[in-house]
Amino acid sequence: MKNKSILAFLLLSLSFTACKDDKLAPVSPNAVKPTTVTEALPHDTDGPSIWINPADASKSIIVGTDKDTDGGLYAFDLNGKILKKSIPLKRPNNVDIAYGLIINGKKVDIAVTTERESNKIRIFSLPDLEPIDNGGIPVFEGDAERDPMGVALYTRPSDQKIFAIVGRKTGPSGSYLWQYELSGNGKFAAAKVVRKFGTYSGKKEIEAIAVDNELGSIYYCDEQVGIRKYKADPALNDNKELAFFGQKDFKADHEGIAIYKKTDSTGYILVSNQQANSFMVYPREGANGNPNNYPLLAEVPTSTIECDGADVTSVNLGPKYKNGLFVAMSNGMTFHYYAWDLIQKRIDEGKK
Repeated sequence: MKNKSILAFLLLSLSFTACKDDKLAPVSPNAVKPTTVTEALPHDTDGPSIWINPADASKSIIVGTDKDTDGGLYAFDLNGKILKKSIPLKRPNNVDIAYGLIINGKKVDIAVTTERESNKIRIFSLPDLEPIDNGGIPVFEGDAERDPMGVALYTRPSDQKIFAIVGRKTGPSGSYLWQYELSGNGKFAAAKVVRKFGTYSGKKEIEAIAVDNELGSIYYCDEQVGIRKYKADPALNDNKELAFFGQKDFKADHEGIAIYKKTDSTGYILVSNQQANSFMVYPREGANGNPNNYPLLAEVPTSTIECDGADVTSVNLGPKYKNGLFVAMSNGMTFHYYAWDLIQKRIDEGKK
């Protein structure tokens, strides 16, 4: 399977290099090469998320979506081998992970994905990837425009409550994103909407969403327009946009967002420059004393083709990933793993 994955990647690289569509760039000759390429999925990969094994970080897993009517969530080990597929899902799109949702009095780590064709979010326990949502939780109820796509989870530091921020294919500006508080209801997970917010340009869609728990921030990509920032805690009752950046840095679509945490308050925000096959890097803490100022630090070309989604961790995952792991989806039904040091080297070079 691994050889097939690499062959598919090479063939797609050649095909995109030959493509004459000026919106698509070839993979750069100096692109960062992946440390590992996963086994290929049957249909179409999208967002990945990293679950850190609390007992042994070297046994952490990557959970990724296979985006099809007969798709599902897949768990991979750190060598890119498929460990398990979830129950079949109707076009799962993005996925995110949180730790310690209280179900039946016990803490359960969870993966949450959007199920587009059923207009639901689906919740699975980790690492066993078993459904705990009693068939799914409807989202955007009462709205004509539903079709959920992006999802990100926020764990509030003050009380460890977990919230899901859900985006969709299209929706009204000002209430495009809905935020749900997750909880346990007997042996199942439940959710209630607690907030509606989010400016939308109307130009394309909002799919990529990421949350910085420590800094209390939500970032999302208004595709082909820019990256928007809001406060994450719904109890603050503050739906004011804090920042709107990256407006002139991208070839076309702004896509997957990953946050690398060097400390509790510093690091990088990496955003997929989808049609350029690269990632744009911004300072997590802001710049010049302004936490809402995000100048471009570097552009990192990667081997991923038209990347939709990405995730990153700074946790030591073992010898290959001592300073963390960056994972991004790629056309060819695979995910690419990069040792963080490879990305950091390019960021440092880009700053010079």
